[in-house]
Amino acid sequence: MDIIKTLQNELTEQKQHPAFKSGDNITVSYRIVEGNKERIQTFQGVVIQRRGSGATETFTVRKMSGNVGVERIFPINSPFIESIALNKSGYVRRARIFYFRERTGKAARIREKKHFAHQK
Repeated sequence: MDIIKTLQNELTEQKQHPAFKSGDNITVSYRIVEGNKERIQTFQGVVIQRRGSGATETFTVRKMSGNVGVERIFPINSPFIESIALNKSGYVRRARIFYFRERTGKAARIREKKHFAHQK
């Protein structure tokens, strides 16, 4: 077994986040420290990709701010992440949806995955 990976898994604090993947719309609440003040800021957008594994796993979230696209990369095990909320579960056929950057307007929509309960 790899010694470095076992040490990383022991030393990093594993947080319980909801299961999300690319195409999902999530809200990330993260802590910002400015001088001696601390505040929580939210970043809501579509997950473009998840990459890495274990302690070094990251995910990229993209949102539109005005007419400008803003992307932010978050480490999954960051101590600054307070919570991750899953808003919508999207249906995409790729793990990395970089083509989403060029889409605007109606073309930038992602089909929502519907969850049905069987009724008898």
